Amino acid sequence: MTIQRLDSIRKIGETVSVEFKRCGGNIEHDVYETVCAFSNRFGGDIFLGILDDGTVNGVPEKAAPEMIKNFISILANPAMFTPTLCLDPEIIEYEGKMIIHIYVPVSGEVVSYKKVIYNRTIDSDVKVTSTTDIAQMYIRKQEIFTERKVYPYVKLDDLRLDLLPTIRTLAKNNSAGNHPWEKLSDEELLRSARLFTEDRVTGQQGFNLAAVMLLGKDEVIKDVAPMYLTDALVKKVNTDRYDDRIVVETNLIESYDQLFGFAEKHLPDKFYLEDGKIRLSLRNIIVREMIVNTLMHREYTSGFQARFVIEKDRMFVENANRAKKDGVITPENVIPYPKNPIIANFFRNIGYSDKLGSGVRKLFMYSKKYSGADPIFDESDVFRITVPLNDEFSWDAGKLNNNGNGTHQVTHQVTHQVTHQVTHQVEKLLSVLYGEMARNDLMRKINIKDKVTFRDNYIQPALEQGLIEMTQPDSPTSPTQKYRLTQKGKNFKEGL
Repeated sequence: MTIQRLDSIRKIGETVSVEFKRCGGNIEHDVYETVCAFSNRFGGDIFLGILDDGTVNGVPEKAAPEMIKNFISILANPAMFTPTLCLDPEIIEYEGKMIIHIYVPVSGEVVSYKKVIYNRTIDSDVKVTSTTDIAQMYIRKQEIFTERKVYPYVKLDDLRLDLLPTIRTLAKNNSAGNHPWEKLSDEELLRSARLFTEDRVTGQQGFNLAAVMLLGKDEVIKDVAPMYLTDALVKKVNTDRYDDRIVVETNLIESYDQLFGFAEKHLPDKFYLEDGKIRLSLRNIIVREMIVNTLMHREYTSGFQARFVIEKDRMFVENANRAKKDGVITPENVIPYPKNPIIANFFRNIGYSDKLGSGVRKLFMYSKKYSGADPIFDESDVFRITVPLNDEFSWDAGKLNNNGNGTHQVTHQVTHQVTHQVTHQVEKLLSVLYGEMARNDLMRKINIKDKVTFRDNYIQPALEQGLIEMTQPDSPTSPTQKYRLTQKGKNFKEGL
């Protein structure tokens, strides 16, 4: 949460997804009612230490850490919340005062607080007591989150229980050596993770789709989701076919390991020091976020087969998606929304993922350091993350070359020579152009529909300045014509 965004929220005031709370040294019960209501509706943001009119009065600085600790404990207490929740509050310093920000994602199930169900209406939390209204809430959840579909004939023997010791260890390590799953039996762990649920509409009880995808035996996954797989390819030399390939069709826990190993095999692990002190693996950070995203937020009822592709100048993951909107996602416009909350919560518990929305920010931060360019998040019915690749780029070497002779200095000179000629439209074209791309694909990435405007303001100036080239130089009107960056364009793009 940035200060700029907080200022904007304060000006708008409380809404269906924003709540301000006066807060002393303790968190009152109405905060938990709002958490419940947000979980059952669209999700939202709670700010402790802000009055109803937007005035910031803050929370006691010394009490804030203990308040968060107690808050997390209450959310994890099954006597208070059903199902239990896992949220990650943050402390924000604003004009010398402390504010606690709580982001509440929409839940995959109907949530109750002290056995009472709350819903969000305009800017209020209301108790839901009508059986008809409660039934509608369960129906809405069932329609939105297909991972909750119950398979009553899937039994305990259909799951990979041999993975649970590893899962307990991962959860323990991810929670500083103490996690409730460590002391639960196998059946209790599965229920705690909401993998064994009851369909409140049909009354059926059993393991759900999330359980099958996370821990199902391979043959059971094939029966439940026959089109599920992740096709991992390397296409650097033989671009018409592939240089290397694995087809991953197993449970999500082992799928993560197989895909990660494939990436480690084919991607360089460039040297990088965070703040000049801490050695980080940029490759591992980037790959982790891409793989987790494609496994955690995929629509598993779709027949679209997911892919993880590594090419010479880019890599990407793509998977079926239940889109909330169409367009490009950036750190500025990202709205965290769990497509599969049960799977996402499971991944967070074992440390495979962080809080929602953090993946976008991490990829934008570290992709630039790994390859010199930003990633692209493209949300539609097929969700795609594209990360540019440049084996010759080195963040640390580039910094050193600022004071000496090297590629960074050359890039800076080339950039300086053409910057005064390049319009904002051409810069935008260069930022989305990876490999060879057709006109329609480029127009879609830039979100422009008029072909004449695109030709005159984007393509033609970039061609004239030698920043891009046509793949068929003698066929400018060919329907199969594609465009790619020239070396001059690559150098300029690297310096943006």
